[in-house]
Amino acid sequence: MKSGKQKKQAIKLARLKRQQDKRRRDDAEQKARARRGAGVGTASVNPLLLARNPSYGEPDFVLRGYYRDEPFRCVDCGIEQVWTATQQKWWYEVAKGGVWTRGQRCRSCRRRERVRRQQARRTHLDGVARKRERARL
Repeated sequence: MKSGKQKKQAIKLARLKRQQDKRRRDDAEQKARARRGAGVGTASVNPLLLARNPSYGEPDFVLRGYYRDEPFRCVDCGIEQVWTATQQKWWYEVAKGGVWTRGQRCRSCRRRERVRRQQARRTHLDGVARKRERARL
């Protein structure tokens, strides 16, 4: 009879083996896609690196197994842009962005929005500091 510690270790080993098998299958699938020519504008998905998803469903890129370039229109300037597969991979897997989010702004509008938010934050913090100073007096 196994102890609780032994059972937990067996479960961890089984989970690790499944993950390794899945990675091997994903790598083989990606190589097959590249041979078929589907590798252009795509990047493979690693579901283990995605942020936690409280939804009952899975996004289409997880079901598909790879990201693909997605066109979008910038909400600020209206310019047509492409959210590349590598940008999506970084956003979802490295930056841990929400899996249901999509690209909305072009690079220049993102920079402008970031500066606007920093200025608004600075203004707010200055106002809070002035309010505290008045309260001390």
